[in-house]
Amino acid sequence: MSQYFMGVDLGSTTAKTVILDGGGSVVAARIVQMGAVSREGLRRSVEGALEAAGLSMPDIAYTIGTGYGRRLVPGVGRTFTEITCHARGVSAICPGVRLVIDIGGQDSKVIAVDDRGLVDDFAMNDRCASGTGRFYEVLARALECEMSQIGDLAMKGTRDLEVSSLCATFAETEIISLLAEGASREDIAASVHRAVAHRVLGLVALVGVREPIVMTGGVANNRAAVHFLAKALDRPLQVPPDPQITGALGAALLALDTTGARATQGDLSMLEKVEREVESAFVPANRFMPTCATCSGDLDDEKNGSLRGMPIRSSGRASLGLTKPG
Repeated sequence: MSQYFMGVDLGSTTAKTVILDGGGSVVAARIVQMGAVSREGLRRSVEGALEAAGLSMPDIAYTIGTGYGRRLVPGVGRTFTEITCHARGVSAICPGVRLVIDIGGQDSKVIAVDDRGLVDDFAMNDRCASGTGRFYEVLARALECEMSQIGDLAMKGTRDLEVSSLCATFAETEIISLLAEGASREDIAASVHRAVAHRVLGLVALVGVREPIVMTGGVANNRAAVHFLAKALDRPLQVPPDPQITGALGAALLALDTTGARATQGDLSMLEKVEREVESAFVPANRFMPTCATCSGDLDDEKNGSLRGMPIRSSGRASLGLTKPG
């Protein structure tokens, strides 16, 4: 009898479900965008994947939940952080990956990956919407275009305008001011994408540049975001065919890795060790996180690869016992 394994990634704005067979092949995947950590989105994502696979929940041998809402996923065997799941999922899609840049609806993270597909280090911003999908929604609204059009618009820009703030709260006002000064929508879109790319460099700097680099998350569907980030890094970026499902895929693969026929005690012990270290890095970093009131919004330092005032979670390297790459 065939066994199936499920991974569910309940993120800040989107629910993703992936179902694998016993050999690790994807038999179904479903993405549903409903709103903030939506239980209805979760239900539709899981039911949609099951329907596409021609299965029901009793057919699923094991389920792992991940993402912001991972503890809301019913029937899971256990949960893993999205950091661990993204590392596992991207390693399966893009073998040899060493750095993952994931930009989702309301957070961004940079994950260094070792040759086993495990987390080596990470840095994460989940308290500031700058550069996330939410920020691009604000940009699209101010420029009166659809989200699907924002990337094409930015690729047509030719001038580099000064963008003094990337705060999602105040960005719309600044964009309107630039429009009132006669700046074109194309140049504004390009300049904002360029500034966001420099801000992401600050996260990358905390981990260290390693190659190959893979970009995932909903923002990876924006070709201008990929273009300007690759240009800022001065390195090529790979984008998987379905960049939004990598966390759910990683969760499904971990379900197979930890309970399927290919599970080994040594691998499981190492996985559990890394996951504990990642989880422990989340809490102390959050404890000292600044609020929006402390963020200056000043881009001067960001262009040099730092993130003054930007709230960051990081493994801190000491917790993982790592040394900085040369």
